[in-house]
Amino acid sequence: MRTLHHHPLHPLSRVARVMLAEKGLPFESVIEKPWERREDFLMLNPAGEPPVLVEEDGTVVAGGLPVLEYLEEAYPDVALMPREVAARAEVRRIVDWFTRTFDREVTENLVGEKLIKRLSGQGHPYAPAIRAGLANIQYHMEYIAFLSERRPWLAGSSFTVADIAAAAALSCVDYVDNVPWDKVPEAKDWYARIKSRPSFRGLLSDSVPGCPPPRHYADLDF
Repeated sequence: MRTLHHHPLHPLSRVARVMLAEKGLPFESVIEKPWERREDFLMLNPAGEPPVLVEEDGTVVAGGLPVLEYLEEAYPDVALMPREVAARAEVRRIVDWFTRTFDREVTENLVGEKLIKRLSGQGHPYAPAIRAGLANIQYHMEYIAFLSERRPWLAGSSFTVADIAAAAALSCVDYVDNVPWDKVPEAKDWYARIKSRPSFRGLLSDSVPGCPPPRHYADLDF
């Protein structure tokens, strides 16, 4: 059986899970806690970061972006990237935005401080970081609204990895109830379409022991 080593609230792990579901690829889930530095996991990826995909033939693909690119290239029947070169570049730009900029400015400051620190025993939340994350997310929500007002999907006319990356990032922050949905209805409408996809429902059923999500988290109608 194909195996995905991941953490439930790691954004790129969530992207990999949605991509696997979209492409109809069954997998066994192995939850990793990166801060534990588990020896067997480090043998798969010395960087110690999820996700890591292990194929049935033993092929190991380690790291978020390599896993995403591998899934698209190895299983192209359900395409999550457009064919045109310029359109593919736009998808990659948006993926980069949400896996790097959003992660640094929002996810680390909110999910990292409020939840990961608690789970990993790394101390108390740092209030200035949380305030920064709450201020930063508004800008990113407005950017999603800007894109969704001008295009059927974030990167263009079709649902792509760009939508998955953005939604995965937001879903992590929504787990700690810090997404200002009502302030940006255009972004909320776009996310509601993502939530309704069968591939996304696995994420909505996640629940970290001792840290349940807010009531609206799994509600398809918010």
